[in-house]
Amino acid sequence: MANIEPRRERLRALLLEKAYLTGDFILSSGKHSNHYFDCRRVTLDPEGLALASELLIEKMRRDGLAAIGGLAIGADPLVAGVVATSWRLDYPIQGFIVRKEQKRHGTGRKIEGPPAAGTRVAIIDDVVTSGGSIIQAAESCLAEGLKPEAAYALVDREEGGAGEISRACGLGLKPLFKYSQLFA
Repeated sequence: MANIEPRRERLRALLLEKAYLTGDFILSSGKHSNHYFDCRRVTLDPEGLALASELLIEKMRRDGLAAIGGLAIGADPLVAGVVATSWRLDYPIQGFIVRKEQKRHGTGRKIEGPPAAGTRVAIIDDVVTSGGSIIQAAESCLAEGLKPEAAYALVDREEGGAGEISRACGLGLKPLFKYSQLFA
């Protein structure tokens, strides 16, 4: 793919314009924060999802990975965007969704659309604070015989999540942006 820097800069602008909020928020980790990233405002936007998907596919191509998934609901738009865009970019990537709890009806699956056991996969989340969603998704993948090889995110809030992910499942977090990079 051609120079990615203009796309990366445009995604940065969209994250700051649409997703970055200030106020008093309780994060999924239970922490209080004076800022919040509502990345669905970007991942459910046509331009934002296209840019994020292209940049994630480049990471996956470099890492040699052919499947991506993550914990519902933060990962859902990203997984779908990467899957659809990957076909156009001639690097087909399979997607899967990890449920927070195992389905109690139908197929009873915890992972929807899982690739074959032994497949090397990327785990994705929109924002990382504590790393809990990526850790939970990676553990579910391991239980299904998948091999998590990389952890990706749109934004790493730089609040310890990368270290927790590394300690819990041995994955290095590769965010598109660290909090400090967004404001540099």
